[in-house]
Amino acid sequence: MSQTGSIPTVSIYGIPFSKLTMKETVQVLEEAVLSKQPHQVITANPIMVMAALENPAIMKVMKDAEMIVPDGTGVVWAAGYCGDPVAERVPGFELLHELLRVGENYRWGVYLLGSTPEVIQETAVRLQQQYPAIRIVGYRDGFFGSDEDEQVVASIRQAEPDLLFVARGADTQEPWIHKYKHALQVPVMMGVGGSFDIISGKMKRAPKLFQKLRLEWFYRLLREPSRAGRMLALPKFALKVMRDKENVTKVR
Repeated sequence: MSQTGSIPTVSIYGIPFSKLTMKETVQVLEEAVLSKQPHQVITANPIMVMAALENPAIMKVMKDAEMIVPDGTGVVWAAGYCGDPVAERVPGFELLHELLRVGENYRWGVYLLGSTPEVIQETAVRLQQQYPAIRIVGYRDGFFGSDEDEQVVASIRQAEPDLLFVARGADTQEPWIHKYKHALQVPVMMGVGGSFDIISGKMKRAPKLFQKLRLEWFYRLLREPSRAGRMLALPKFALKVMRDKENVTKVR
């Protein structure tokens, strides 16, 4: 089950979102690691869908991914609203932890890429404490230019990780993984956005109440008002889905 062809999906504006539960998602990715074939996993939300609709290059990255999971509540709502629901929300933060939990059984190697030198170092320390049986085979911060890409790719390849987590912001991490997917040769590669900030303790995750009400995005907005511009994509997405209801899930 290494290709999206065998994963049940719903098309949201041409982007194939997995309909699997968290448990099934982890099983598929466990098989992906054992297959040794490179898989790019994208944890997508409405902001990324809107970006893909405006930018053909982002759309190509999304369509080429081996698996896209519905990380955003808005995506889960849209699929249900248009009559082709997904099983549940699959948040990237939880998926990262579930993969590490399974990885302990196999002693998987993990490479962490992105964020600041302090955050990435603290993330490596904390994950190793939390999952003692996984192997942190390498980490480096995200402050490198495209002229250093080949050197970074070479050092990741040399470390031979089973999992690669990249935190470089949604606009750069997914295209970067897409560009170097075959050169990296890592079985499972996933962009994880701000996850390292939370794991390292630099940032707090939304309180349980916000998580339960599916308002993590609102909590982040309260903490970081500078995100307001990006957040405008959420109501725009909802209005667009309501307007396009009959055509949202048509495969393009």
